[in-house]
Amino acid sequence: MADYILEMNNITKSFGKMKALDHVNLKVERGEIHALIGENGAGKSTLMNILSGIHPFGSYRGEIIFDGEKCCFKRPVDSEKKGIVIIHQELALIPGMSIGENMFLGNERRDCFGVDWGRTFKEAEEYLKTVGLHEDARTLVRDLGIGKQQLVEIAKALSRNAKLLILDEPTSSLNDEESGMLLDLLLEMKKTGMTSIIISHKLSELSYCADNMTILRDGTAVETLSNEGHSIDEDRIIAGMIGYPLEQLFPEREHNISDEIALKVENWTVCDPHYPDKTVVKDVSLYAKRGEIVGLFGLQGAGRTELAMSLFGRSYGSETGGTMWINGRNCDLKDAKDAIRAGLVYITEDRKENGLVMAQSVAGNTTMAALEKIVRRRIVDTDLEKTVTEEYMTRLHTKASSASEKVENLSGGNQQKVMLAKWMFTDADIMLIDEPTRGIDVGAKHEIYEILGKLAQSGKTIVMISSEMSELLGMCDRIYVMNAGSLIEEFSAEDATRKKIMEAILRHDTRLSEGS
Repeated sequence: MADYILEMNNITKSFGKMKALDHVNLKVERGEIHALIGENGAGKSTLMNILSGIHPFGSYRGEIIFDGEKCCFKRPVDSEKKGIVIIHQELALIPGMSIGENMFLGNERRDCFGVDWGRTFKEAEEYLKTVGLHEDARTLVRDLGIGKQQLVEIAKALSRNAKLLILDEPTSSLNDEESGMLLDLLLEMKKTGMTSIIISHKLSELSYCADNMTILRDGTAVETLSNEGHSIDEDRIIAGMIGYPLEQLFPEREHNISDEIALKVENWTVCDPHYPDKTVVKDVSLYAKRGEIVGLFGLQGAGRTELAMSLFGRSYGSETGGTMWINGRNCDLKDAKDAIRAGLVYITEDRKENGLVMAQSVAGNTTMAALEKIVRRRIVDTDLEKTVTEEYMTRLHTKASSASEKVENLSGGNQQKVMLAKWMFTDADIMLIDEPTRGIDVGAKHEIYEILGKLAQSGKTIVMISSEMSELLGMCDRIYVMNAGSLIEEFSAEDATRKKIMEAILRHDTRLSEGS
């Protein structure tokens, strides 16, 4: 007989007239890794927020049984006391505080004189070693990479005697190596009896580590799949998520690539804005033709984002050097406004912080980068703004109640579409797109790929940065590979493979080691 550490029975939750969860049932066995899968807006985070007390008892219907006891959590601290700890996608660490201070914040190690700092840092380092992180607990969190910060969050959870660990998109900001290490850590913790629930859009990762997978669709739990042998077919998962088979994730498109070079960069060099002696982009030369999708791949720290942002009107870096041509014209772009006027835009990887104004409407976000198009006599023509926004909502299949709905209320995939619409409205010839599908579900990914394909077919030039190699292999006409700030290899679509790309990076790393 199965030993269930968690049972959630007939959970129903509404936000106004919208029913987010409809009689959802979830059972999790003690000591397993259980995946929670579904498109954005399917109800995954809402269900976990109920479990962790963020949505308090009384705001939903149904019952929670944890460790054999019926629970009515009214605050997150109530669930933590029972051993349920949630690690959100946006990490809750304070950058200006040390690892040890963060780990025991609100749970301080005290003696009769106040906080016992010796004990604090000693215990923190013990928990850090448990998760494979060998750092001084006095190190400031801001001095850690995002992968190490994720491990600090897990160590923090262990320090609170977690019995059930909930991880919401834990690898969304990690590279392949860091993601693999995190998943292996979860598997090791499983051996000690830890139970985990993991929410992720990366199906290959879930197939690798999860024992069972519960699929949510439109607020209902449609099925739970056993992953015995860790060989479950991803197409089977996708069919459960979207309700029908997805024959081809990367849509076919006509390759209308012109001989005309839309973007050409030569000897581009960029220094760190805070440490001008540190070069982060080194003598890069590349080009992209009209109608072409060009990929830019590299491991974390390779300099891809820094390159793209520096091209966008020097939005990043100091002491930028090199030459850029747009549509055959030599350009010296002083700022982002210059770049937009020249027909070049940068679509950030961080839509919540830098890409969109979350508290503003879909309409306000859609038109903000080219406001002059809807201004009449120095006043925004709100009727025209609404018409333009609704046209883009129809064109991109954006799901929102209206053009006036706040962007913060939309799913991640629909927020991404609003950000695309914002830059499409500028009618830019060249689009630098950074992590276009980060944190969105497979159905929304397919729609984003279709949008990008149609843009290329219409003659737009797209430079696409992604940490997902399969995304670049499936979408791009050519792929540039960066490592340690340098452009080290170029592959045609026909010649590019995962193996060749990683071998190029390894060869460059070897040369760097020999050079040092």
